[in-house]
Amino acid sequence: MAKIVITTNATLDGVVEDPDGKEGSDRGGWFYRFGESDVPAWDALSTQQALAAEALLLGRRTDTWFGTRERPGEWADRTRTMPKYVISTTDDKPVWENSTVLEGNAVQQISDLKSSLTGEILVYGSYTLLHTLIEHHLADELRLCVFPVVLGSGRRLFDTLTEPHPLHLTDLRRVGNGIIFYTYEFVKS
Repeated sequence: MAKIVITTNATLDGVVEDPDGKEGSDRGGWFYRFGESDVPAWDALSTQQALAAEALLLGRRTDTWFGTRERPGEWADRTRTMPKYVISTTDDKPVWENSTVLEGNAVQQISDLKSSLTGEILVYGSYTLLHTLIEHHLADELRLCVFPVVLGSGRRLFDTLTEPHPLHLTDLRRVGNGIIFYTYEFVKS
């Protein structure tokens, strides 16, 4: 059985919205403005995670977000060629190559996918999907890069969760000079 690993970036106050500034929010672009000197170390960490994963699981908007941005390097080469599974409630075709849309009951589709694979399934972004994974106890691990800035407003990582979900810290390290990388396991009851 595969392990579903949520891996994402957030500000110190949990904002995940518009990290590269291309979505037009008034506080967007925080990824590069407040973590620019740490990007090479962050990139090495992201590449390491992608190389170790078997597949990606994405929401439709995240598929579009990644699929329309060109990025050179080993991470981009790996993520372009690995299998991607996209949860979508629309008829939109996936943008990123090598993608399969999982239609119907998302929870059942993800459970089936998890049973059919054996490695890590990475979940980038996909905040609606992320909440579904957590609420239905399908996520196994959370890897969170926290950037050294407080924005004060914006969409937050766990805004819509409806109940507590205990976590167990399994790793903590500094990435570059200012990013903190947390790895948590979801505690299963």
